[in-house]
Amino acid sequence: MTTTESNAVPTELNLATRGLVLEPGSADYVVEVSGFNVAVDHQPAAVLVAADADDVAAAVRVAARAGMKIAVKCTGHSAVAAGPDTILISTRALETLTIDHHGRTATIGAGVVWQQVLDAAAPYGLAGLAGSSTTVGAVGYTLGGGLSPIARTYGFAADHVRSIEVVTADGVVRRADEHQNADLFWALRGGGAAFGIVTEIVVDLFPIQTVLGGGIFFDIADAPAVVQAWRSWVPTLPDSVTTSVAVLHLPPVPELPEPLRGRTVLHLRYAHVSSTEDGYALLAPMRGVAQPVMDTVGEIPFAAIAAVHMDPTDPMPAMERGLLLTELTDDAAETFLGAAELPLAVAELRAMGGALGRRPASANAVAGRDAAFNLFAVGVLVPPIADAVPAALDGFVDRFEPWSCGAFVNMAGAATGLPADRVRSAWSADTRDRLESIRAEVDPQGVFSAASRW
Repeated sequence: MTTTESNAVPTELNLATRGLVLEPGSADYVVEVSGFNVAVDHQPAAVLVAADADDVAAAVRVAARAGMKIAVKCTGHSAVAAGPDTILISTRALETLTIDHHGRTATIGAGVVWQQVLDAAAPYGLAGLAGSSTTVGAVGYTLGGGLSPIARTYGFAADHVRSIEVVTADGVVRRADEHQNADLFWALRGGGAAFGIVTEIVVDLFPIQTVLGGGIFFDIADAPAVVQAWRSWVPTLPDSVTTSVAVLHLPPVPELPEPLRGRTVLHLRYAHVSSTEDGYALLAPMRGVAQPVMDTVGEIPFAAIAAVHMDPTDPMPAMERGLLLTELTDDAAETFLGAAELPLAVAELRAMGGALGRRPASANAVAGRDAAFNLFAVGVLVPPIADAVPAALDGFVDRFEPWSCGAFVNMAGAATGLPADRVRSAWSADTRDRLESIRAEVDPQGVFSAASRW
């Protein structure tokens, strides 16, 4: 593509769409390309704040004619940098949010974050399978599988998608469900954003008003005993419990409770959903392992589910990596505890199993159903540790390779290299071949950039 053609793209977008088109050099462009992960440097040829699905379709056609790629951004939590050969579509104006409380479904636009869905569903006594951070886009999270703080009870978020509105690489708006575009429907649920730009999804809601949830913070000196007890405790748990443990290096900031400021701790996360079991009794063995620094477990509205993991909500420069694990051996547990000596913000082991291991009624491409644990680690790229974080993060996760069975789409990290290879290896050969065949069929020219993590 020539410079003249590249410069003509914003003009063509303006003529073809209703949404706001932004060019490099403008203040609005700078604001629009920024996201939650401020370490990602987007430099697209133009940004379209899409007004509707037809805008997205028009932008895809413009990109195809110009020989450019298309990238998409909602909140920018897991963004991959868009380069100057790319049109970046912002979905923030796709704000459809409709709760059908009789049918127990939510229709969610690609610009909607999970907290909005939870707040809209709560008055009806309903809830959706949001992630640990409820400020992420509901659509992107679900396409990657969606691992909720109550995932062992209900399975992956992608298991509960009824239908999808998607723009494919030919610039056509399509509906995908079990009866139409069924292959595309299968691939989108768990295969990530590799097959088109999803503008709207319809998902199941569940009759959940409250959960017993929160966390227990232990001093890092007690971490070996707590992790040992936790991995013995997890196999005894019913599906009503979802849990993880995380090594946290907490900053000395006033937003944190005073006992946690500037401290390295082990955070046991816990969520229990049941009307028949005593969630406090199930948790009791872990409460007795060591004296907590702080215990926040209690009954909470499901709309406050983000309180379980306490993920940050302010933008930051971050780098992340993840692996699915077959087991947690003595050596693996010791390796995990080594995160306390590394310049990482968080290293988490999340128990899988329960409903995550069962096949959904409508088959999809989600990987990781046979995994026992998910490892996820994040480093924050700020002085004085910024230069040390990448090697420390990669080295830490690499040490778990003996127990690895791939990586979860949403948590692998980069969209190329070893993280992408890990995503591919999480699928069976048959599933991977089917995904790649569908991808080649729906996007033969590679219009969509690699924000899909593979």
